[in-house]
Amino acid sequence: MVLTSASLTFLSTPLVRRLAFWIGAVAYPRKRDVHTVPMARLGGLAMYLGVCGGMLLAHQLPVLRRAFDYTFDPLAVLIGGGVIVMIGMLDDRFELDSLTKLAGQTTSAGILVLFGLQWYVFWLPWGADDGKGTILVLDQNQGGLITVLLVVTMVNAMNFVDGLDGLAAGIGLISAGATLAFSLNLLKSTGGDVQNYAPALIAATLGGACLGFLPHNFQPAKIFMGDSGSMLIGLMLAASSTSASGRVAKIDAPQTIALLSPLLVVAAVLFVPLLDLLMAVFRRTNKGLSPFHADKMHLHHRLLEIGHSQRRAVLLIYVWAAVLAFGTVALSLFDVFVVAWGIGIGLLFALLVSAVPRLRDVRRS
Repeated sequence: MVLTSASLTFLSTPLVRRLAFWIGAVAYPRKRDVHTVPMARLGGLAMYLGVCGGMLLAHQLPVLRRAFDYTFDPLAVLIGGGVIVMIGMLDDRFELDSLTKLAGQTTSAGILVLFGLQWYVFWLPWGADDGKGTILVLDQNQGGLITVLLVVTMVNAMNFVDGLDGLAAGIGLISAGATLAFSLNLLKSTGGDVQNYAPALIAATLGGACLGFLPHNFQPAKIFMGDSGSMLIGLMLAASSTSASGRVAKIDAPQTIALLSPLLVVAAVLFVPLLDLLMAVFRRTNKGLSPFHADKMHLHHRLLEIGHSQRRAVLLIYVWAAVLAFGTVALSLFDVFVVAWGIGIGLLFALLVSAVPRLRDVRRS
């Protein structure tokens, strides 16, 4: 499925690029942008075609067809993903206002819920005498609300991350890979339960779409994925985690963390720019400026300021994302103490590598 989605995305991207220039879905350079020449958008359309192709092939294979026979999750992703890609394409061309995009995102999330793709159980770290927390069994309304909130959060978070060539596609690939690893472990631990095929299929096709798009989008990029692509990645990451959540019979802390690993990865990538943004809002309001005054406050902008090239900045964020994504999934597979040490060492390595240009400047001074 991964190779099928990757191949279709890779082959269809040049055609989508021509379409983008033909209809005027082009990103022109702004002061806060890194690119300096007009770039085609609509890359998300090519990614969606890759996802559709991968799922179509899965539907024709006897074993993988179980993902469609016993659950509506793949169909929900295809329909919800199609809606959010259309909203993203309109935004790539006409620059929709934020309320219109939010309505489209909520509609897409609602489609997932209508097809039964929602959270069923959730682990809470309080409420038990043994200190192991409690399992919250959600009713239909609670599960649907949590699912909508998660989808909208992931969609906008991925949209916020998309700022350097190859950044969003790479983070999507890493997060999808981690979710796929968790889903495959579910299949193994349950003896190949047919209910566990859907999250693996969703993660695999998304990972393939991101992989096929990266050669066209990595610096120097030939096309941007646009909102159509970043919102599709966010929706599918949330969908794969949500689909897996309903198949965990007895959820606990490590499994909850693993299920939320895509959100944790994006949150980690966003932590520094969000902190900077809060500080910037405080500074701007004190100076009498609008709190929404545009500037370069993202994490990738910070890495460029330190002295990293665009490619190195993206690769460093890949390292951060991989350590967090696969580390959180490993918590549900291996000894927690060993995994925690591994995550700590990996993050320390990423931090040191990220600070190399700044440390070099200090030594020279």
